Amino acid sequence: MLKAAFVTDAPRIAGSEHWLKQILPLLIPYGIQPTLLVPNRPSLLSLAHDLSEKGIEVIPYRRFTDAVFHQTFDLWVVQAWKGWTYYTLLPRLSRPRIALIHDQLEYHYPMGLKRLYQVLYMLEKALPLHKADLLITVSKWGAKHLKKLGLRNVVGAPNGVDVNRFYPAKEGERRELRSRFNFHRFTVLVPGRFAMEKNQITSVLVAKEVPEIDFVFVGDDDSSIGWTARTIAKIYNLTNIRFMGPRSDMPELYRASDAVLQPTLAENQSLVTLEAMASGLPVITTPIPAQAELIQDRVEGLLVPPQPLRLAKALRCLFHHPTLAQRLGQAARAKILSAHTLDRSALCLSAALKGEERACASTV
Repeated sequence: MLKAAFVTDAPRIAGSEHWLKQILPLLIPYGIQPTLLVPNRPSLLSLAHDLSEKGIEVIPYRRFTDAVFHQTFDLWVVQAWKGWTYYTLLPRLSRPRIALIHDQLEYHYPMGLKRLYQVLYMLEKALPLHKADLLITVSKWGAKHLKKLGLRNVVGAPNGVDVNRFYPAKEGERRELRSRFNFHRFTVLVPGRFAMEKNQITSVLVAKEVPEIDFVFVGDDDSSIGWTARTIAKIYNLTNIRFMGPRSDMPELYRASDAVLQPTLAENQSLVTLEAMASGLPVITTPIPAQAELIQDRVEGLLVPPQPLRLAKALRCLFHHPTLAQRLGQAARAKILSAHTLDRSALCLSAALKGEERACASTV
């Protein structure tokens, strides 16, 4: 059994931490015994508890010197939010040392901001990543992008989703869920934390253009972007918008909805997109590389530039052509079942960790 230490500097639970919670227990059947070293923070207690319940050892630390440098493992895997973590850990850990990268890597903002982010990423993270023996990221596009930055030994191990938790609703269940959530018209779910790159402002402006469609925003909205989105909705008196805040019942919300709108400007491999596709929903999203890797336009969803009028037109198309929406949702579910299950993701990650990358077709 290969003993692997996963180290995170996460200040709170976000998508990458949910990923750890799901994936780490699945590595054991592939001959890898994971241990998670995690900051000793109240915000991470539920992550530590859930993994411990699944038989994964969790070691809390206050400083890296408290735990990280006093442990012995067969390999080290660093999943960092902050670049200084790479600068601090990678030169000092015993080999093999691996970086696991969920970063969005590229932001499709106006050109000046996009260039600025590229420079900042090079300085903050790409430079210390040269100290890693292997880089693993969660998409084929992401692996190619890192190679373009001059990094070597890069592997793409795609994200996966729990298809037994996220699945299409049956008719009776759907009626009950729509009644529970008070969904009465064609309802578009807009999931994700409120941040500039998630582009909820555009989604609000889309809602202004299609008053015959209801929009439900779900996710942490206590940011300036959240305040701005709510303010715009009030200014235009948009009665077809609901802000539900963060929720723990996302699978049910997907099953009660008719479509997902995601005019995102930055992704690596989006868990929201995977969850929606697994739930059999058509996804309307932007044609940035990470999204185009998951969705072929008019096959598994719709790829539309993040312009309110064009997105509104796409939603109207689904609204007036339910058979198209159904076909896209069915193809999306099939794509997930064939390439993006949790078991598939665990297989690819374990193969990369053991140096058997060719066992996974997603390696680049």
